[in-house]
Amino acid sequence: MSGGRHVEAVTDATFDLGPGECLALVGESGCGKSVLASALLGLLPGNAETAGSAWLGPDDRLDLLAADERTLARTVRGRRVGLVPQSPAAHLTPVRTVRSHLEETVRALTGTAKGRLRAAAGAAAERAAFPATHLDRYPHELSGGLAQRAATALALIGDAPLLLADEPTTGLDRDLVHRTVDELRAHTRDAGRALLMITHDLAAARRIADTVAVMYAGRIVELAPADAFFGEPGPRHPYARGLLEALPERAFTPIPGAPPELGSLSPGCAFAARCPRADAHCRAQRPPLTEGVACHHA
Repeated sequence: MSGGRHVEAVTDATFDLGPGECLALVGESGCGKSVLASALLGLLPGNAETAGSAWLGPDDRLDLLAADERTLARTVRGRRVGLVPQSPAAHLTPVRTVRSHLEETVRALTGTAKGRLRAAAGAAAERAAFPATHLDRYPHELSGGLAQRAATALALIGDAPLLLADEPTTGLDRDLVHRTVDELRAHTRDAGRALLMITHDLAAARRIADTVAVMYAGRIVELAPADAFFGEPGPRHPYARGLLEALPERAFTPIPGAPPELGSLSPGCAFAARCPRADAHCRAQRPPLTEGVACHHA
């Protein structure tokens, strides 16, 4: 960054995601969730540095972090890894209609003949509940929810073995949230595909996830089966418990304080300043992720 500063946007993110499984990555805005997805697809800015490995596939294994741009562009994006972007309107070409986007993607990823593109594009739109009456509209003529559904339709076309869905329910009413989540669930489980869903919507996460990963200040602080996380015994990390307690159907109690700046993290637990259980040990030593939780008092 400017002035020679370094920001640890994501650190020590380790998890496994198998065929037919959905992992929901949750946490406050700015904690690094979208950066992680961008790293997997080689979409980070030029000043970003990465280390580690992100292995894709059981047989023809590919390290996404080590792959060059040509490999990512020609064999990974859309084909082996699909993406529902966080800001869909910014990823749609402003001078082309939704139908044009869909037809081009269908042709590129499935090899559909020209005479069948129109029908295939309509089927792709229906799959994501995008109305046929809006297919000939341009991105600036779409609401946020319609742009989100268009992006979801585009991401599902290639039937990629791994789908990264970054806030796929933003701007949707609750009925469409349920329909979108159910379509993503079917896309994942019925055909043995994997889904990494980044979301603030804990109700959607509960509906679809097999595993929940909670991220705070660039680190995964809890990794738990969804049934245990949303049911009994519940979250083990104080921040994760706070997320659930902030829901209107629960205590509706906000987490006090504000997230820390990633460029000036303390040597201890990043949540210590907001945690009622924090002590001197918490403020001095950063807890590792052990047995699914990163907390000295878990």
